[in-house]
Amino acid sequence: MSATTSLNDRLAAARSASRTLAVMSPGDKVDALEAIARALTSRSADIMAENAEDVQAARRAKAPTAMVDRLLLDDSRLDAMAQGIRAVAALPDPVGIVDAGWRVTNGLEILETRVPLGVIGVIYEGRPNVTTDAAALALKSGNAIVLRGSSIAARSNRILGDVVMAALAGAGVPDGAITMLGTDRDEMLEMIRAEGQVDLVIPRGGEDLKAYLIEHARVPVIYAASGNCHVYVDSSADLNDALAIIVNAKCQRPGVCNAAESLLVHRDVAAEFLPRAAEALIAQGVELRVSDEARAAIGPSAADLPAATDDDFAREFLSLILSVGVVGSVDEAIDHINRFGSGHSESIITASLEAAQAFQLGVDAACVYVNASTRFTDGGEFGMGAEIGISTQKLHARGPIGLSHLTTVKYLITGTGQIR
Repeated sequence: MSATTSLNDRLAAARSASRTLAVMSPGDKVDALEAIARALTSRSADIMAENAEDVQAARRAKAPTAMVDRLLLDDSRLDAMAQGIRAVAALPDPVGIVDAGWRVTNGLEILETRVPLGVIGVIYEGRPNVTTDAAALALKSGNAIVLRGSSIAARSNRILGDVVMAALAGAGVPDGAITMLGTDRDEMLEMIRAEGQVDLVIPRGGEDLKAYLIEHARVPVIYAASGNCHVYVDSSADLNDALAIIVNAKCQRPGVCNAAESLLVHRDVAAEFLPRAAEALIAQGVELRVSDEARAAIGPSAADLPAATDDDFAREFLSLILSVGVVGSVDEAIDHINRFGSGHSESIITASLEAAQAFQLGVDAACVYVNASTRFTDGGEFGMGAEIGISTQKLHARGPIGLSHLTTVKYLITGTGQIR
């Protein structure tokens, strides 16, 4: 359907397509997903040419390094996108799964089954791979999807949308299964107010986008927002493991939501661990912002390091900046994280089962790790094939939003003439 068609008509087409997708056979869905994966490979040169234009424009506009990194596509990332689609295709189809079944005393037989949500809107900023990840997850779960990317990735999203829609048309998927919006703000506003036409909106962006949707949305929203993640090094931690984990969590890809933004260290090991950690992190180009106690533990080399404020501890830097603090117990670490964290991903490094259990039970976050990097919070890493975002809410979806979270339940009741 033409992008010049009114949004109301395009959403009506999406609703119509969603009814077909809801009853599409698992085999037909797999064939359609394979068609998308093949098309990404066959059109890779065209996709990367358009993406290069976006990247050049972003660099001319002096976009942050992390934003450019999220935007960039290359052979390995395109291959990962295609493999992610195939991984989604290989997962069990969630539609029609029976979660529970029972017979009540009057003889009625009740089945709780999984059905698609219907029409899902996804709003995302600067990550072209979301176009294909979201389309694949929506198709596999029997939903139509409306995609609205940001202006910084406009060329990349446009060609990826064209590639996906052409592949689906060739596979017999109805027009309207995928709807690509432009970057017009008024069009996005119309979409998030489209009660009765859009069943759910998932924003994948920063706190500004979240605030905008809280103010304006009239359809249900699951927020996949900021990741202010922490690594806490407990008094019993293996300090070699702790060093490797914090360097990975901060430096491996600092511009993503599951990168660590704060390091907390137990007072009993701060003097031994923090000088090593500071040296290793600074060698990777990390700017440390330190509490007074952390500065003292690091020693003379910390004299010129900036002081960490409450604003720093509450901030998602998305760059090579790390707040560093010292705490006196696992309970203090939990309190600090629950005060400043965003409910995304938190990690404790410890050899104490008691401390690990206290941390995992006490920290209020979607993903809580013991002796591992926060960088694993990802649908692909969790075996979900892909994800639409990482939910920091406490509704039916929390953490990576995968196939099962794009379905709801329907109760199928069979009787033998019962009346009430």
